Amino acid sequence: MRLLLISNSTMVGKPYLEYPKYEIKKFLGKKPVTAVLIPYSAVTMSYDEYCGKVEQRFAELGHHIVGLHTFSDPLKALEEAEAIIIGNGNTWRLARLLHDKKLMNPIRERVFNGTPYIGWSAGLNIAGPTLRTTNDMPIVDPHGFECVGLVPFQINPHYTEENIRDHAGETREQRLLEFIELNTSTYVVGLREGTMLKLEHGKLKLIGDKPCRIFKNGTDPIELTAKDDLTFLMETGVLA
Repeated sequence: MRLLLISNSTMVGKPYLEYPKYEIKKFLGKKPVTAVLIPYSAVTMSYDEYCGKVEQRFAELGHHIVGLHTFSDPLKALEEAEAIIIGNGNTWRLARLLHDKKLMNPIRERVFNGTPYIGWSAGLNIAGPTLRTTNDMPIVDPHGFECVGLVPFQINPHYTEENIRDHAGETREQRLLEFIELNTSTYVVGLREGTMLKLEHGKLKLIGDKPCRIFKNGTDPIELTAKDDLTFLMETGVLA
């Protein structure tokens, strides 16, 4: 299984998918790849607009994408995909449509059988066992919290310790501490912006200059860096 799980699509002051583009290029390889993009996380733009935005960046890398919505047979499209991509947007909407279209299991099967997967933001959320650590507002009923489950641990993208000035609500860390209080066997990875997780050859590692924050019930949160081996999360994480 090969995964590239990216925290966010855009860094402040930089173009869309600018910061992870070379890792995407390296991940897909030198041979041109046409990936299937699942655009169901898009809410405020059309699927065609969404796919066009992603295609513009991928074309710069020598690769291309085609939207799953353009195929008359989505299952066949996934079976024949050279890579599968799910990008940013609303995770609740994404999960709802994947459930409605019965695509969770087909995606899982294809990726488990070797089809490379790239996901950022909502596409990263959906790679976990459930969407319960997403930051997104529940704008629709997802018809179940279950996600694709490519990794056995939860991920919180865009993770930050900061809180809005004069805002009295809980911090991101407080919310994740609540999660592990009630889900005692599940690891959560707080993945900061500008970083990503890559799984290749059975090894999971962090890419980026910032550490990730690991939450687990019964222990204090720990910080791990690109120098650390994160493969234990694949081995000891427990599906919720």
